[in-house]
Amino acid sequence: MQDIIVVGGGPVGLCLTLLLVERGLDVLLVEQEEVVARDLRASTFHPPTLDMLGRLGITGVLLSRGVPCPTWQIRLHPSGERAVFDLGLLKGETDHPFRLQCEQWKLSEALRERLQTRATILTGARLCGFEQDGNGVTTLVEGCGDLRRLRARYLVGCDGARSTVRAAASLPFEGETYPETTILATTAFPFEDHLPGLSNVSYCWRAEGGNFTLLKTPGRWRVSIYPREDAPIEAQLTPEALDLALQDVVPRDQPYDVGEVRPYRVHMRSVPSYVTGRVALAGDAAHVNSPSGSMGLNGGLHDAFELAAALASALVGDEGALDLYDRRRRPVARDEIMAQADRNRARMRERDPARRREMLADLQALAADPVRCKAHLMRTSMIDGLRKAAAIV
Repeated sequence: MQDIIVVGGGPVGLCLTLLLVERGLDVLLVEQEEVVARDLRASTFHPPTLDMLGRLGITGVLLSRGVPCPTWQIRLHPSGERAVFDLGLLKGETDHPFRLQCEQWKLSEALRERLQTRATILTGARLCGFEQDGNGVTTLVEGCGDLRRLRARYLVGCDGARSTVRAAASLPFEGETYPETTILATTAFPFEDHLPGLSNVSYCWRAEGGNFTLLKTPGRWRVSIYPREDAPIEAQLTPEALDLALQDVVPRDQPYDVGEVRPYRVHMRSVPSYVTGRVALAGDAAHVNSPSGSMGLNGGLHDAFELAAALASALVGDEGALDLYDRRRRPVARDEIMAQADRNRARMRERDPARRREMLADLQALAADPVRCKAHLMRTSMIDGLRKAAAIV
């Protein structure tokens, strides 16, 4: 019997597995994909997440492969008026007073490399179902052309928004799906050379009422395009339509070289409990939110650190450890991560020019006041949420 079976080999599942084997536990990781997918996913790491990953020796790897972001901004386009938030105000609260822009898959590859000889990783496999009793969980896993019954004392679902663990546990995923579709596209075009004072993370209001986001990653910018509502999304995914959207950011006399393109819908959902018996959920399997503010991946990694400690305690007889995990992490997701992300989305979707001017003036005043700005950054960088969770006993 394994100590723990983790389902889902994304960054949250890999991080949890490494944390558990660091504690000397016997872990089996079940993952459908043979290799880490290098696709368009999250790319922002907040200061406390970098602090946490430093305990695993991973932060240095990310720093060597990412782009530091000492400031972030909210900007009017094309005028360039902006409110700039300086993360240097967090010095003394974190060892990493900046955001790091680094593709999620780089974290997954680093974690998977660390785990190669330390945990059993069953790739090309998927969970079909499970049954639990007072002593453990029996899982049915399909892979390599056969079905296996595998048993562990605890089962964890880190298998994303379409979690099979969550479904097999009959846990509802309550919330809503926003009506709009967002288009994420990458280009090597140097926006920083054409938009004065641009931060590596910039949330931008368009003059005509729309908005876009620019996120810098090594060698490329990620542009989140919020499509027009008067045309079908398929028509806005053509090369011509994508070029037109980018030309609206910085006009140029030749077409943009667009790399990857990914349309996606935004969901705000969570489960009513992160734990049911000997089964726990973490990351997107437990909660999903708008990417505005870049808190989804970070929140999932924070789940992993809390859950690793809870599982270690549960394995030595602490019956309340998993309940404490739920009581700490679920309110943070609901009241901090999801609530902030929803407010961020609503702010950037504001279309009234006068209201935007008013909001920008308020944000500029906030950014100019070191005391108020630090308090704001403590919330938006997720430090406050972690400290509130840690105070729950």
